[in-house]
Amino acid sequence: MYCCSLQLCMRYYQLRDGNSQRLAVETGDGVYDLTSVKPQLRTLRDLLKSASIADTAPDELSARHLDAAEAVSEQRLEATATDPVTADEVWAAGVTYQISEEARTEESGTPEMYLDVYDAERPEIFFKSTPTRTVGPDEAVGIRADSDWDVPEPELAIVLYEGDIVGYTVGNDMSSRSIEGENPLYLPQAKVYDRCCSVGPAVVTDIEDPHSLALSMSIHRDGDRVYYGETNTSEMKRTCEELVSYYTAHNAVPELSVLLTGTSLVPDDDFTLQEGDQVSINIESIGTLNNSVTVV
Repeated sequence: MYCCSLQLCMRYYQLRDGNSQRLAVETGDGVYDLTSVKPQLRTLRDLLKSASIADTAPDELSARHLDAAEAVSEQRLEATATDPVTADEVWAAGVTYQISEEARTEESGTPEMYLDVYDAERPEIFFKSTPTRTVGPDEAVGIRADSDWDVPEPELAIVLYEGDIVGYTVGNDMSSRSIEGENPLYLPQAKVYDRCCSVGPAVVTDIEDPHSLALSMSIHRDGDRVYYGETNTSEMKRTCEELVSYYTAHNAVPELSVLLTGTSLVPDDDFTLQEGDQVSINIESIGTLNNSVTVV
């Protein structure tokens, strides 16, 4: 689940430590507790801020401390890993894959608007979540009690520091298709609510090509797999850089933010999530994000 197949890959985790956190980094040689060397480095934000001040890359700053850092066991990593980035804001792009355009066209009474935005110069960019609405690995994502058609949306997530791309993680854009389908103006209610977003399990700072990553999602219910789908980010119509350029244009973005890039895996129309379901999203070179489902 957590192993890095690339020798030079650096994968960052935030670990629970009582009421605080610790920052760990995984290389090809193991997982190391950076906080054990530098107590001021407790979060990914701390590392990014320190690297910015030192005018160096985050991975280079981490590499300086690896020899002295304490090793983190796989058991400890599994038991304490939380969301790898505590973003001030999470935003999302929509209708970036053809299957997403088709699904939202089917659920809506105004299908032409989704056809138009898929082919338009300007992408759909919308506000998604806050820190208190975002959960991490092995926590429960939410489905609204006033919705009867709910789906997870597995997405490549871009991590930005002061508006610049610094890494990637796995994201789950939880959505009420029934609420959005009633009226497109209900999109904020369909997208933004308690436990509406999850990210994890790690942030990878260096991916050779984010537009060529295998992505899969499985959903289990009472021990049985009720959904499985797979795709590749090469199917995305827009580039990460293009989406970021629209997100940051004329917008004073916060210090640390996440931008979800859209989905291409949409369960059939007769499928809806239920409380107790288990959702697993895997993206090549990043890892697997696991979440249970609860009603909010």
